[in-house]
Amino acid sequence: MKKLFALLVLSTSFFACSKRNLVYFSDLDPYKDFSVDVGMANEPRIQVDDLLSITVTSLNPESNMLFNVGVLMPSGDRNNTIVNSPINENYLVDKDGNINYPVVGLINLKGLTKQEAIQKMNGLLNEYVKDPIINIRFMNFKVTVIGEVQKPNSFVIPTEKITILEALGLAGDMTAYGKRENVMVIREKDGIRTASRLNLNDKNVLSSPYYYLQQNDIIYVEPFKTKAIQADANPQKVALITSISTLAIFIFIQIRFAQ
Repeated sequence: MKKLFALLVLSTSFFACSKRNLVYFSDLDPYKDFSVDVGMANEPRIQVDDLLSITVTSLNPESNMLFNVGVLMPSGDRNNTIVNSPINENYLVDKDGNINYPVVGLINLKGLTKQEAIQKMNGLLNEYVKDPIINIRFMNFKVTVIGEVQKPNSFVIPTEKITILEALGLAGDMTAYGKRENVMVIREKDGIRTASRLNLNDKNVLSSPYYYLQQNDIIYVEPFKTKAIQADANPQKVALITSISTLAIFIFIQIRFAQ
């Protein structure tokens, strides 16, 4: 009888699922507001291998041509005004953190925010262009979400600002098997790759430096153990265990009623 009961427990435990918390930030007080100072922690900084779009505009089209790739061509109006027709060109940040910019040459932008980079370039270009207006955009700002989500993929972020929750939303959110208490964020900065784990059941994630993602971050959602077991299981073994479980339950019930 004891052996039969042990067999029943062993066979059914394969399919057993422990109670899990699927609620994000479940420790938040439902009756109180929660706030955290975001500050400037979410400002992305220029890194090696970033691809930057840089445009310079001023009141002088000829001066603009010094720094924007394009061609001077007639506008077609009665005065045959010469206008600049720009062609988009991107600048790759090299291993030393420099871009090779027309006329000026090498400019080191590594570690700067966009605004800081604009201020630095403004100082350099003032020698050539009066009151230049400089615009910088990240062309390779993307994040990748893989693992136990509905739609794993890489996503280009045109706004250059995204939270881990928004990234999961783009990937269709986690499945029921995703470990919300153990989400990994892989990040590269200054030649160092780090892997940090977040508990999305915990409200402290909202103040984490990983709440706002940086360019090229990778989010990995680990599957719960039950899903991993199911993925590794041989279908024939699963069918066999199911049959044994059913038979064991039937025999157990018969013996109980016989007593």
